[in-house]
Amino acid sequence: MKDTGEEKQRNQLRQQLVNKIGSMGYPPELGYLLGEQLATPNALRRMLGYLNSAHPRSAEEITDEMLAICDDRDRWMAKKKAEYYNGKVNELLWRGLDSDDDMPSYDDMPSDDGDTF
Repeated sequence: MKDTGEEKQRNQLRQQLVNKIGSMGYPPELGYLLGEQLATPNALRRMLGYLNSAHPRSAEEITDEMLAICDDRDRWMAKKKAEYYNGKVNELLWRGLDSDDDMPSYDDMPSDDGDTF
């Protein structure tokens, strides 16, 4: 299986993270775990930047920063999803529903007479 450019970059950044963690006196396994959790090249770069500039004094500080980076990434992804779906709703409101659409009408909805579910 060939690596794509992003996968190669991610693997290089993970290895840099493992090397940096090891050079700071922590077990390389910590670096591997951080690399798995951070997953994206941007998150890995952000962690490497933190390690180079902040000089954390404990593994707890490092893992706390990893959690903060993951939280920011998750928040950003949720924001992008919300923007996408908001755009779809706005498009629907702008264009309206065509009568030719395959949208069900209220008459097509199942009745609540006990024959459904």
